[in-house]
Parts: sequence; C-alpha cells; structure tokens
Amino acid sequence: MNLADEKYVAFTTYRKTGAAVTSPVWVVPVEDGKIGFWTSSASGKAKRLAHTSKVTLQPSDARGKLKPGSVAVSGTAVLATGEPLDTLSTKVKKKYGVMVPVTKFFNLVGHIGKGPFPYGDRAVIVTLD
Repeated sequence: MNLADEKYVAFTTYRKTGAAVTSPVWVVPVEDGKIGFWTSSASGKAKRLAHTSKVTLQPSDARGKLKPGSVAVSGTAVLATGEPLDTLSTKVKKKYGVMVPVTKFFNLVGHIGKGPFPYGDRAVIVTLD
C-alpha cells in the first residue's frame, strides 16, 4: 500500500488527553518516502501537532470513512513553512487541480465573521513508521 497514491487519507492526531481526532486530508509524496499535505496554522491539526507528533494514517473517502480492507499506518508528523511548503503546494495543486480553488473558496465562506483562518499555510510532513 502506497499512501501517497491515495486521493484521501484519514489523518489522526491526538489531544493532550490522548483522545484521537481524525480528519480526511489530501496527500502527496514528499522526498525520502515521506508523505505530506497542507493545513491551516489555525487548524486543530496544527494545534495538536504542536504538542505531539504521533499520528496515524489510513486510506479513506472524502468524509474520512475508512476504506474496507485497508490498514492504519503510524508515523511522526512535523509542521513546516518556506521551501517545504512551496514544494508541497506545487504537488497538491498538480494532483488535486480545480479542487484547490474550490476548497479555498469554501474555507473563506465558512469562516466569514469568525476572523482570519489561513488556507494551506503549513506543510505537514509525515515520516511513516
């Protein structure tokens, strides 16, 4: 199984209490067999990764429903900006095409009146165990 080939992956991070929180994400290959995606610096994922880098990933659909017969893979995730984010952004835009501006629009609309919520301003780079 190559997670980088999946369209969606259920990405699980952990709260300080140890409770798991799973979100579906896009995923692209990164150097050295790592995989990655982008997120907002204001997202729950970014906040949870600030205190623990432990993550779990599993192929899923766009709503995070796990693919039958798939298995979870654990890993370690780090947040990045600068060149890693630039490279990852190019790969995401190439793989997901028109969905990028569509999701950016819905991000903007969904946060009207709630203050700024950056779109894709952090790379999440995952080293699989």
